[in-house]
Amino acid sequence: MPEPVAEAPEEPASTASAPLLAEAPQPTASREAAPAPEPSDTVASAAAAPASAPASAASAAEPAFLASWPTDTRLTYKLGGHYRGELHGDARVLWQRDGTRYHTAVEMSAGLLASLSFTSQGDITAGGLRPEVYEENVRGRRRGVRLGDDVRLNNGTRVPRPDAVQDTASQFVELGHRFATGQVQLVPGARIDFAMARPGGIDDWTYDVIGEETLHLPRLGPVPTYHLKPRPLNKPRGPISAEIWYAPSLQYLPVRIRITQGPDTYIDLMVDTIEQR
Repeated sequence: MPEPVAEAPEEPASTASAPLLAEAPQPTASREAAPAPEPSDTVASAAAAPASAPASAASAAEPAFLASWPTDTRLTYKLGGHYRGELHGDARVLWQRDGTRYHTAVEMSAGLLASLSFTSQGDITAGGLRPEVYEENVRGRRRGVRLGDDVRLNNGTRVPRPDAVQDTASQFVELGHRFATGQVQLVPGARIDFAMARPGGIDDWTYDVIGEETLHLPRLGPVPTYHLKPRPLNKPRGPISAEIWYAPSLQYLPVRIRITQGPDTYIDLMVDTIEQR
């Protein structure tokens, strides 16, 4: 899970964030010159545009399973918490895809004491996300994992790649997609199992759906959610716990993320804005 907020344990675990490396430039589709339609006809004209347009051709060539994945999405969060005093700051989660390639990033900033970031990139497949590179930066400490036919950990050790393995950053989108497509029923009592690759090793994670909760979000008001909580690891890499709240009415996006490391150290993220294109 996400890296702890306090001094990093021997094997940090993190749940939320990656410095948004330069955002990928947005692709632009060239179009043949044509008379500008009347404003009232814009939507109809766009729908009737010839299939020869590059954007239309690219869309037609995309695998059908891509339609179930979200478009480019940015979520911003208000950050609160406690670590040697109260924490206040901001966070954001970014998801971008270009064809069958994806990039997702999670970033949290609450001054020098709580600066965390996580990025993941790889392929979108019919079976879900297939991460290739995961990197994290926790208070200036950079570590990563490379995932190919096997998994190369931060210390260079190679270990077998489990089926459907995810990483700290990709899990947020992967889980939301499983709920949105009905692969996993989001009901109290359900459980979700998967392998998680982190710089120090691979662990088997289990999230339990512990119940329904209505969150009162700063801008969006009351929003029904489902609360997920991870079970303790068999061989924990530090006293980390990361809980997630998913909102079915908001495309199963993670609208709250809470990372705890002991009773007096935690970070709590509540979604503020959601942007899609």
